[in-house]
Amino acid sequence: MTELHFEVLPPIKLPLIKRIYKDHYPSAKAKKDELCIVGTINGAICTVVRFRSIEQYRLLTGMLVVPVHRGQGVGSQLLGYCESHILTSQDYCFAYSHLESFYCAHGFRTLAPNEIPQSLMQLLERYLRSGKDLIPMRYMGKASENNQLL
Repeated sequence: MTELHFEVLPPIKLPLIKRIYKDHYPSAKAKKDELCIVGTINGAICTVVRFRSIEQYRLLTGMLVVPVHRGQGVGSQLLGYCESHILTSQDYCFAYSHLESFYCAHGFRTLAPNEIPQSLMQLLERYLRSGKDLIPMRYMGKASENNQLL
């Protein structure tokens, strides 16, 4: 596999990921005020993830690997980059249930309902009411660091 490069996408380049979302994840809506991280191969975007600020927290959202690059570890590399450069204990995600173990492998921990900040809980409840099968998770540190604490 060709080398993957990661970068924070400047807001002026937002139309690039809007087109990718339109083609592969139509319900995702990138916004100027979100932190967007992209992975590129030979200059072409092959993966993206966004961080949406909600009060003092951030919600990891809109993670996408372009279908032709799936199954090659691209998503793991993107989250690995985020673990090293972006993620903090104030970051949360609402993982689809079939991806819970994927996020756990990257330092996220599944939360009980009473562990979710109210502002995020309201959003989660709205998603759940719409029929989405989501699991609330919080970033707790690199998976290797968590194992050393046990």
